Amino acid sequence: MGDALVVVVSGPGGVGKGTVVAELLAQHPDELWLSRSWTTRQQRPGEDDQAYVFVSREEFEQRISEDGFLEFAEFLGNYYGTPTPDAPEGAVQILEIDVQGARQVMAKEPDCLLIFLEAPSAEEQEARLRHRGDSEEQVAKRLAKAHEEADAGVELGAHRIVNVDIDETVAEMYEVIRSALGRR
Repeated sequence: MGDALVVVVSGPGGVGKGTVVAELLAQHPDELWLSRSWTTRQQRPGEDDQAYVFVSREEFEQRISEDGFLEFAEFLGNYYGTPTPDAPEGAVQILEIDVQGARQVMAKEPDCLLIFLEAPSAEEQEARLRHRGDSEEQVAKRLAKAHEEADAGVELGAHRIVNVDIDETVAEMYEVIRSALGRR
Protein backbone atom coordinates (compact mmCIF):
# COMPACT_ATOMS: atom_id res chain seq x y z
CA MET A 1 0.00 0.00 0.00
CA GLY A 2 3.03 2.23 -0.29
CA ASP A 3 4.00 5.04 2.06
CA ALA A 4 0.54 6.54 2.49
CA LEU A 5 -0.84 6.70 6.02
CA VAL A 6 -3.52 4.06 6.55
CA VAL A 7 -6.17 5.06 9.10
CA VAL A 8 -8.39 2.29 10.43
CA VAL A 9 -11.66 3.61 11.89
CA SER A 10 -13.22 0.90 14.00
CA GLY A 11 -15.82 0.41 16.68
CA PRO A 12 -19.00 -1.54 17.30
CA GLY A 13 -22.19 -1.21 15.25
CA GLY A 14 -24.27 1.85 16.06
CA VAL A 15 -21.48 4.20 17.17
CA GLY A 16 -21.74 6.29 14.00
CA LYS A 17 -18.62 5.21 12.09
CA GLY A 18 -20.24 5.71 8.70
CA THR A 19 -21.66 9.13 9.57
CA VAL A 20 -18.40 10.38 11.08
CA VAL A 21 -16.24 9.09 8.21
CA ALA A 22 -18.60 10.58 5.59
CA GLU A 23 -18.40 14.00 7.27
CA LEU A 24 -14.61 13.75 7.65
CA LEU A 25 -14.27 12.99 3.93
CA ALA A 26 -16.68 15.78 2.98
CA GLN A 27 -14.57 18.29 4.92
CA HIS A 28 -11.19 17.05 3.59
CA PRO A 29 -11.79 15.53 0.13
CA ASP A 30 -8.33 16.40 -1.23
CA GLU A 31 -6.43 14.76 1.63
CA LEU A 32 -8.46 11.66 2.49
CA TRP A 33 -9.57 8.65 0.47
CA LEU A 34 -12.09 6.03 1.62
CA SER A 35 -11.66 2.40 0.74
CA ARG A 36 -15.25 1.17 0.39
CA SER A 37 -15.82 -2.22 2.00
CA TRP A 38 -17.61 -5.03 0.22
CA THR A 39 -20.47 -6.98 1.78
CA THR A 40 -22.84 -9.78 0.86
CA ARG A 41 -25.57 -8.51 3.21
CA GLN A 42 -28.72 -6.91 1.84
CA GLN A 43 -28.83 -3.13 1.62
CA ARG A 44 -30.98 -1.64 4.42
CA PRO A 45 -34.02 0.44 3.46
CA GLY A 46 -32.84 4.03 2.95
CA GLU A 47 -29.15 3.07 3.22
CA ASP A 48 -26.83 5.05 0.97
CA ASP A 49 -25.73 3.16 -2.17
CA GLN A 50 -22.17 4.24 -1.33
CA ALA A 51 -22.21 2.65 2.16
CA TYR A 52 -20.75 -0.58 0.76
CA VAL A 53 -20.11 -2.30 -2.52
CA PHE A 54 -23.02 -4.75 -2.31
CA VAL A 55 -22.11 -8.03 -4.02
CA SER A 56 -23.26 -11.63 -4.24
CA ARG A 57 -21.65 -14.36 -2.17
CA GLU A 58 -20.16 -15.78 -5.40
CA GLU A 59 -18.54 -12.44 -6.34
CA PHE A 60 -17.10 -12.10 -2.83
CA GLU A 61 -15.69 -15.63 -2.81
CA GLN A 62 -14.17 -15.07 -6.27
CA ARG A 63 -12.34 -11.99 -4.94
CA ILE A 64 -11.14 -14.02 -1.90
CA SER A 65 -9.70 -16.65 -4.26
CA GLU A 66 -7.81 -13.86 -6.09
CA ASP A 67 -6.32 -12.61 -2.77
CA GLY A 68 -8.11 -9.32 -3.39
CA PHE A 69 -8.86 -8.36 0.22
CA LEU A 70 -6.69 -6.67 2.82
CA GLU A 71 -9.03 -8.27 5.38
CA PHE A 72 -12.39 -10.01 5.41
CA ALA A 73 -14.64 -11.78 7.86
CA GLU A 74 -18.02 -13.43 8.12
CA PHE A 75 -20.44 -11.83 10.60
CA LEU A 76 -24.09 -12.75 11.18
CA GLY A 77 -24.00 -14.96 8.06
CA ASN A 78 -22.63 -12.31 5.69
CA TYR A 79 -19.16 -11.53 4.39
CA TYR A 80 -17.60 -8.10 4.97
CA GLY A 81 -14.21 -7.19 3.55
CA THR A 82 -11.77 -4.43 2.66
CA PRO A 83 -10.45 -4.73 -0.88
CA THR A 84 -6.73 -4.13 -1.33
CA PRO A 85 -6.71 -0.31 -1.51
CA ASP A 86 -5.89 1.62 -4.65
CA ALA A 87 -5.74 5.17 -3.28
CA PRO A 88 -4.66 8.24 -5.26
CA GLU A 89 -0.99 9.23 -4.76
CA GLY A 90 -0.37 10.98 -1.45
CA ALA A 91 -3.89 10.53 -0.05
CA VAL A 92 -4.47 9.28 3.49
CA GLN A 93 -6.31 5.97 3.17
CA ILE A 94 -9.34 5.56 5.44
CA LEU A 95 -10.61 2.05 6.20
CA GLU A 96 -13.90 1.82 8.10
CA ILE A 97 -13.94 -1.71 9.50
CA ASP A 98 -14.69 -3.83 12.55
CA VAL A 99 -12.14 -4.77 15.21
CA GLN A 100 -11.53 -8.22 13.77
CA GLY A 101 -10.63 -6.59 10.44
CA ALA A 102 -8.52 -3.96 12.21
CA ARG A 103 -6.45 -6.73 13.75
CA GLN A 104 -5.83 -8.26 10.29
CA VAL A 105 -4.88 -4.89 8.80
CA MET A 106 -2.49 -4.14 11.67
CA ALA A 107 -0.73 -7.46 11.04
CA LYS A 108 -0.09 -6.39 7.42
CA GLU A 109 0.31 -2.63 8.04
CA PRO A 110 1.92 -2.22 11.49
CA ASP A 111 2.35 1.55 10.93
CA CYS A 112 -1.38 2.16 10.50
CA LEU A 113 -3.29 4.51 12.80
CA LEU A 114 -6.20 2.87 14.61
CA ILE A 115 -9.05 5.09 15.78
CA PHE A 116 -11.74 3.40 17.85
CA LEU A 117 -15.13 5.13 18.04
CA GLU A 118 -17.42 4.55 21.00
CA ALA A 119 -21.02 5.53 21.65
CA PRO A 120 -21.64 7.82 24.64
CA SER A 121 -23.65 5.02 26.29
CA ALA A 122 -25.07 1.55 25.62
CA GLU A 123 -28.56 3.13 25.53
CA GLU A 124 -27.52 5.59 22.81
CA GLN A 125 -25.87 2.82 20.80
CA GLU A 126 -29.02 0.70 21.07
CA ALA A 127 -31.17 3.63 19.91
CA ARG A 128 -28.88 4.22 16.91
CA LEU A 129 -29.01 0.55 15.92
CA ARG A 130 -32.82 0.55 16.08
CA HIS A 131 -33.01 3.86 14.17
CA ARG A 132 -30.98 2.47 11.28
CA GLY A 133 -33.35 -0.47 10.93
CA ASP A 134 -31.49 -3.43 12.46
CA SER A 135 -33.74 -6.31 13.57
CA GLU A 136 -34.17 -7.00 17.29
CA GLU A 137 -31.94 -10.07 16.91
CA GLN A 138 -29.20 -8.02 15.19
CA VAL A 139 -29.45 -5.25 17.83
CA ALA A 140 -28.99 -7.83 20.62
CA LYS A 141 -26.03 -9.50 18.87
CA ARG A 142 -24.30 -6.20 18.07
CA LEU A 143 -24.72 -4.92 21.65
CA ALA A 144 -23.36 -8.21 23.06
CA LYS A 145 -20.32 -7.92 20.77
CA ALA A 146 -19.70 -4.22 21.60
CA HIS A 147 -18.04 -4.91 24.98
CA GLU A 148 -15.70 -7.44 23.46
CA GLU A 149 -14.81 -4.98 20.66
CA ALA A 150 -14.09 -2.14 23.12
CA ASP A 151 -11.68 -4.42 25.00
CA ALA A 152 -9.98 -5.34 21.71
CA GLY A 153 -9.66 -1.65 20.78
CA VAL A 154 -7.81 -1.01 24.05
CA GLU A 155 -5.62 -4.08 23.54
CA LEU A 156 -4.67 -2.89 20.03
CA GLY A 157 -3.63 0.53 21.36
CA ALA A 158 -6.29 2.43 19.46
CA HIS A 159 -6.87 6.15 19.86
CA ARG A 160 -10.32 6.18 21.47
CA ILE A 161 -12.94 8.82 20.66
CA VAL A 162 -16.42 8.94 22.21
CA ASN A 163 -18.86 10.07 19.52
CA VAL A 164 -21.15 12.44 21.42
CA ASP A 165 -21.27 15.32 18.91
CA ILE A 166 -20.52 14.71 15.22
CA ASP A 167 -18.70 18.02 14.67
CA GLU A 168 -16.47 17.55 17.73
CA THR A 169 -15.80 13.91 16.81
CA VAL A 170 -14.82 14.80 13.23
CA ALA A 171 -12.56 17.64 14.44
CA GLU A 172 -10.86 15.37 16.99
CA MET A 173 -10.40 12.60 14.43
CA TYR A 174 -8.86 15.00 11.90
CA GLU A 175 -6.48 16.33 14.58
CA VAL A 176 -5.38 12.76 15.42
CA ILE A 177 -4.71 12.09 11.71
CA ARG A 178 -2.76 15.36 11.26
CA SER A 179 -0.70 14.52 14.36
CA ALA A 180 0.11 11.05 13.01
CA LEU A 181 1.17 12.56 9.68
CA GLY A 182 3.44 14.98 11.54
CA ARG A 183 5.22 12.05 13.24
CA ARG A 184 5.95 10.23 9.97
